[in-house]
Amino acid sequence: MKTARKTKTKETDANRIRETGKVSKLREHILTESAKQSRERKLRNELLAIRYQMEDYIERDAHERRMSVLDFVKLYLKALSISQRELADIFEMQDSNLYKYFTGERKLNSDLVMKLSHFLHTPPELWYYLQVKNELLDLAGEKEKIRKYRKYDYQKVVLQKADS
Repeated sequence: MKTARKTKTKETDANRIRETGKVSKLREHILTESAKQSRERKLRNELLAIRYQMEDYIERDAHERRMSVLDFVKLYLKALSISQRELADIFEMQDSNLYKYFTGERKLNSDLVMKLSHFLHTPPELWYYLQVKNELLDLAGEKEKIRKYRKYDYQKVVLQKADS
């Protein structure tokens, strides 16, 4: 029976880098390597960074500001140098209808989610998670106004019928 061989991964301590004054050398190295990347690779990296922002937004409980589907779509469109109108044409939709989905006026549907996910190379679930996350934030805001909903208690209705 063979035993698994343990390999040690060497992680760099960020504090050690700062202490030794290597930050500027590291920054220079990163910029040099970045400049060597192809245009396509840079674009993929930028799109991946947006996806990570989406995932981070969905997973976090606290947010500096609320991000809508439109906010993330705008980031993607800017990276791709495409207008919302061009995207609407690509998706064979009217620009105004597409905008209503992106602002949350209309709920995302599977057809639009599949178009977005294929076009932007993202998992379709990510768009639904984003929509649900914002609906949960809305719900949390409504819970703070709970008094106005107390009249919808079934017990009050049932007890009033029984007392009548």
